[in-house]
Amino acid sequence: MEDYLIGIGKRIKEIRKNNKMTINDVAISAGVTAGLISRIENGRTIPSLPVFLKIVDALKTEMIDFFEGIPKANGHNFLVTRKNELSIIEKEDEAVGFTYNYIFGKQLNSVGFESVLLEVEPNSKREKVVTDAFEFKYILTGECYYEIGDQEVLLKEGDSIFFDGRIPHVPINRGKVPSKMLVVYFFI
Repeated sequence: MEDYLIGIGKRIKEIRKNNKMTINDVAISAGVTAGLISRIENGRTIPSLPVFLKIVDALKTEMIDFFEGIPKANGHNFLVTRKNELSIIEKEDEAVGFTYNYIFGKQLNSVGFESVLLEVEPNSKREKVVTDAFEFKYILTGECYYEIGDQEVLLKEGDSIFFDGRIPHVPINRGKVPSKMLVVYFFI
């Protein structure tokens, strides 16, 4: 996971340099500080989705081109974030009883997106499908296997996955209880 996040920062730097832009050029265009751009490029922080969208827009690149330049993590066509890898985000000091867990930081270019709550019943059946979207799924309850291309990964409550929906895929619930997941489609 960290290798991929570092890859995003390196990709921003690569595109910036190819476009003969300075860190300051990108920062001004994206409406952020040059220090933030530097920290992102060096893998010391990751931007929020709105900030990332502004950065990619400032780089004048398309989402598909941005992600094509990032090597696939561990040779897989997907990224999995395990529940035990989540980190707590420090928020307002005055907030009591609120815990914000950072779930996912793969941001995409300014494109349409759709979010749905998906429930997959045990023994449900469906052929693999393709979508014209990058897909992010966060498992809320239960567990579910995901077949993506010729690979399969088990996702449990609190895990998330991100992949290119153009690769044939299908969730399979081999458990005894329904699996609920938050699904966000980032359309290409």
